[in-house]
Amino acid sequence: MFLSAFNRQKTVMPSPDTALPGRSDPIPTAERHFVNGRALAPPYPDGMKEVQLGMGCFWGAERLLWQTPGVYVTAAGYAGGITPNPTYEETCTGLTGHAEVVRVIYDPAEVGLERLLRLFFEAHDPTQGMRQGNDIGTTYRSAIYLENADDLRLAETMRDRFQQALQDNGRNDVITTEIAPAGAFYMAEDYHQQYLAKNPAGYCGLKGTGVSCPAG
Repeated sequence: MFLSAFNRQKTVMPSPDTALPGRSDPIPTAERHFVNGRALAPPYPDGMKEVQLGMGCFWGAERLLWQTPGVYVTAAGYAGGITPNPTYEETCTGLTGHAEVVRVIYDPAEVGLERLLRLFFEAHDPTQGMRQGNDIGTTYRSAIYLENADDLRLAETMRDRFQQALQDNGRNDVITTEIAPAGAFYMAEDYHQQYLAKNPAGYCGLKGTGVSCPAG
């Protein structure tokens, strides 16, 4: 597909010198989940775990994840970048370095990280680099940000399993998912939170490969 010069710029990660400056204060957003009424920001109940998942546009990804049994609460936001407290408009320039992600707070007694990662790999195409379908830019890259070394190792194992499954199904595309320790998470604006619950006919860019991710 032909990419304009502007879109090519959006697919290159900025450096600390070229990133937008951002701001010291968080941008205004919702306080509670539109669907289940739970607080979007910590503290969360004891025993909960967190994973941040980037699957392209966060609207459809968040709906998929809040509907998953065992997920306590979800929030749309920005992670993996440089600019502090970015706005949506700033992230869309590609000059913040952030990916659109869903913060997933889940109860490991009800749903394991492996189940969430299988859902992640099956629900989008993790081989597309700095894009997801027609959504182009670093903002839409595939990403997994995790709390600890054990979770990182599991994510890498799941990636390798899915890579083999793709090859077994005749796809030679290389998975480009970024797997890294979780850093700062910045909540997106109020209107992005649980967007498809507020706008049921709204845009959902989720589209998987049709390949199943093998269980352990």
